[in-house]
Amino acid sequence: MTLTLDSIQSFHAPRRVLMGPGPSDMHPRVLTALGQPVIGHLDPAFAGMMEELKLLLRYAFQTENALTFPVSGPGSVGMETCFVNLVEPGDKVIVCRNGVFGGRMIENVERCGGVAVVVEDAWGEAVDPQKLEDALKAHPDAKVVAFVQAETSTGALSDAQTLIEIAHRHGCLSIVDAVTSLGGNPLRVDAWGADAVYSGSQKCLSCTPGLSPVTFGERALERLKNRKQKVQSWFMDLNLVLGYWDAAKRTYHHTAPINSLYALHESLLMLKEEGLEQAWARHQRHHLALRAGLEALGLGFVVKEEARLPQLNAVHVPAGIDEALVRRRLLEQFNLEIGAGLGPLAGKIWRFGLMGHSCREENVLLCLDALARTLAEQGHPADGAKSLQAARAAYAVPNA
Repeated sequence: MTLTLDSIQSFHAPRRVLMGPGPSDMHPRVLTALGQPVIGHLDPAFAGMMEELKLLLRYAFQTENALTFPVSGPGSVGMETCFVNLVEPGDKVIVCRNGVFGGRMIENVERCGGVAVVVEDAWGEAVDPQKLEDALKAHPDAKVVAFVQAETSTGALSDAQTLIEIAHRHGCLSIVDAVTSLGGNPLRVDAWGADAVYSGSQKCLSCTPGLSPVTFGERALERLKNRKQKVQSWFMDLNLVLGYWDAAKRTYHHTAPINSLYALHESLLMLKEEGLEQAWARHQRHHLALRAGLEALGLGFVVKEEARLPQLNAVHVPAGIDEALVRRRLLEQFNLEIGAGLGPLAGKIWRFGLMGHSCREENVLLCLDALARTLAEQGHPADGAKSLQAARAAYAVPNA
């Protein structure tokens, strides 16, 4: 059918269960908040909500950093905000790459005129602290260390606390990608001394995509104040954005995504009501059940257990199985979305997300049942009853 202007009608999104690498399902409370009336971005009521939002974000990040706010843009804009403000031409930056998003950090360094020194680890492995230590000894003039805490492309969790400590011991700032980790697994900005951290609204916070929570510590702000050159991006220049988020003297910078910020406020309020550590435990509990069910189907994990993210589960596609067909059948027959592999893992793995509101028992059981049926259609010996039994047994374990 040829698309014409006269054929276009109002769009009605299908109802899906989102168990891919993001976005995640939004809670009805967040959807309701998103539909509230628009008010002006300099309205006193909106300004009051902005202050509450900053306080809620400090709780989520576990920080007292004054400069903690959501950037208007997706996680990639949060990433660029960190790099354009903290990296100047000629600066040497140690970038730890163990997946797609470490590679994007390298791009940011180079576009800022910096020099990227890459510490490589295999896709599916955590960043090796000793490799970082060796790189810093070899490059004592490095100014920044950048790494991904939760690598969404593989499901690998790196030891952020140790990596930050190593960076500081060598006189470097740390830039931490927490897009998939915020709200899903431990992230303690102040206790670990992280200097600049960025995240995304659409993963474990279960908000609409398009916002990037960030937080900057005192060391990062000192680096910003002592820059020799202007920040290369007007929109992301923290010197200008600071005035917009300053309650005492708010100045116009841009028109905020008002309704999206309503939604983020509600999702963060729900996180506070649940309790941060309880949210971390919930993601772990459902991960253990999903893991048991997937392994009962004969699927092996990409990441070793000690470095495995609870909210992003990557498994190898069995030999002889059409991975794209499986994903398509899950979507068409069960309204269930899972993720494909990226880069060198494209066509070789599936990624199952358990993020925020998507991280629920009914979703785990639906996913296992649907996957077993779909694999059986392709001739894989998938025992759906055994898989569901394994998941339910995991749920029956106290504190699981």
